Amino acid sequence: MIRIENLSKTFTLHNQGSAVIPVMAKAHLSVAPGECVALTGSSGAGKSTLMRMIYGNYLAAAGSIHIGETDIVTATPREILRLRRHTLGYVSQFLRVVPRVPTREVVAEPLLVTGTGRQDAFARAESLLARLNIPERLWSLSPTTFSGGEQQRVNIARGFAYDYPALLLDEPTASLDAQNRETVLRLIEEARDRGAAIVGIFHDEAARERLCDREVDVTAFRPERAA
Repeated sequence: MIRIENLSKTFTLHNQGSAVIPVMAKAHLSVAPGECVALTGSSGAGKSTLMRMIYGNYLAAAGSIHIGETDIVTATPREILRLRRHTLGYVSQFLRVVPRVPTREVVAEPLLVTGTGRQDAFARAESLLARLNIPERLWSLSPTTFSGGEQQRVNIARGFAYDYPALLLDEPTASLDAQNRETVLRLIEEARDRGAAIVGIFHDEAARERLCDREVDVTAFRPERAA
């Protein structure tokens, strides 16, 4: 489902004479449907960079990133948008939404844009919000007014509303209390069991051991290692 081959990444420092800094080289990764793979490595090793490349936020210098039949590296913006709507979900650590949009609609949006009827979409959104202990009195309010923990749980609900065939998870259990952490772990297990291919960053070692089939240390993809 996810296949990365010979992937390289550089950053250009435009405020420092356009110096080019290589940050990743010859990266490779394959994730099958129903498999959960953890990206590991010390801070700064490139875990988040690789995740952002898979999602299409960062451009690759070379190589390929196939999600199904689509190569993110060569895809057009329209193709990437279609992929994000129907195939590739991304649960980041931060909630970014349009102000004044109600929480219920924020969570339902991934379903609405793919053609799910409003009644079914809102029912799914409400079920997830309830599971993640977001009080019903908040569902009609904008999540921009919520606490950090509540915003994180809204973001998780939104990420799991639609059954994406592939999922990227960036620290999904960070800062959660025990009850909500367990709910998130079960949501990930449910996604994996239905056949989603999952790539995640999990600093929560117990969560990583419970969820992940294997680990990939991205330190191996640093340019000095790949040379």
